[in-house]
Amino acid sequence: MAQALSFPREAARPAVAVGIVALTVRAGHLAALAVQRGAEPFAGRMALPGGFVLQRETLREAALRELAAQAGVTPPGHLEQLRSYGPIGRDPRGDVLTVAYLLLAPWWEAPAPGGDQRRGAWLRADSANDLAFDHDRILADGLERARAKLEYTALALSFVPSQFTMARLRGVYEAVWGTGLDPRNFSRKVLGSGIIEPTGATSGGTTGRPAALFRAKPGLDPAATFLNPPILRPPRGLSPG
Repeated sequence: MAQALSFPREAARPAVAVGIVALTVRAGHLAALAVQRGAEPFAGRMALPGGFVLQRETLREAALRELAAQAGVTPPGHLEQLRSYGPIGRDPRGDVLTVAYLLLAPWWEAPAPGGDQRRGAWLRADSANDLAFDHDRILADGLERARAKLEYTALALSFVPSQFTMARLRGVYEAVWGTGLDPRNFSRKVLGSGIIEPTGATSGGTTGRPAALFRAKPGLDPAATFLNPPILRPPRGLSPG
């Protein structure tokens, strides 16, 4: 007779939640999505989007569900698992293990969250603080992951629409890294990486000389495409020559 399978009695059974560091570039700055909590604990405080994982639900499914509920839409972009936090001492209600995700996405309209969240807002990612729970730490980890990813992968393309100018792509790097970049040097490096190509069209509706439009190379997966050589971030506040 087969022995019944069970967990050891001493095994911890904390609640499991997901949290999302959702980043976009808006008005030249890196912005993080936050929602105002409408219930205790930390009612009225801003927090990262997220919530508890439901029964028979995968972590990614939970992250996508919470994004749709709290961002008001299902945003495009790149979603990857960041790291786990806890479970002890993070939530006054008890032990909670949170698995955080990182979303890099083009800007979308002001969020309209649902559920027990009062409002959503874009916060400047480099100055957001005093978030509920330990979300300051999770946000900081997400920012560093995003900054590092842009050095070695093509994930900067996750922040721009399907067609974009070189200046807009450079603005992504400048916003994420928080530093200026030399336009000619940046263009040379990006074109040399082989991740983008000209569309043959130009931008319109602006004063001055029309700018060439680019797009990602067909079939390119930004997350799986590694830059060789990498585009390394300069020291903060300095522009490379």
